[in-house]
Amino acid sequence: MGIFSRKNDDTATAAPAEVSPDLAAVTGEYEIDPAHTTIGFVARHAMVTNVKGSFQDFTGTLHLDGTDPSRSTATIDVVMDSIDTGNADRDGHLKSSDFFKTDEFPTMTFRTTKAEALGGDDYRITGDLTVLGTTKPLTIDLEFNGAATDPFGNQRVGFEGKAEILRSEWGLTWNAALETGGVLVSDKIKLNFDISAIRKA
Repeated sequence: MGIFSRKNDDTATAAPAEVSPDLAAVTGEYEIDPAHTTIGFVARHAMVTNVKGSFQDFTGTLHLDGTDPSRSTATIDVVMDSIDTGNADRDGHLKSSDFFKTDEFPTMTFRTTKAEALGGDDYRITGDLTVLGTTKPLTIDLEFNGAATDPFGNQRVGFEGKAEILRSEWGLTWNAALETGGVLVSDKIKLNFDISAIRKA
């Protein structure tokens, strides 16, 4: 089952998805490892190309319940001033009052409200994403990449996730019209996550 798998309309009466045996063995509390985790985004620029960025400063926790994935939870806190698109001028604009207003709203947060096993290594979490003081639901499709013990004795788990949002729903409405039609920055933003988390002692 692919990472972008979607439920059919009759899933309300479907049998619960089978839990991955690997995930069932990793029940516990985890901290996200920022050095090996990416929280990234992609925006369309001038209707013709993509601009990619990420956040460099964040913390997060996972509670994994391998026997009942619906009881799993996640929290993430992102320092908005750590945004990095590879261009200092663009980063400064994104931090300004046109976009994230980082002086007034220094943190973006995500708190899960629901977790689902879709079958195999595929999962879906839904939670509250708060940006600019506005909280809206966000659904992320996740693929469990496995568990391993690293050379330093840390027990790690890995997930890869993707989602799409309309930034205007969180009050991010700044734009500029193009002479050829269209706008400078897309409303639709693609989010991507590569998460490595370490089990707490």
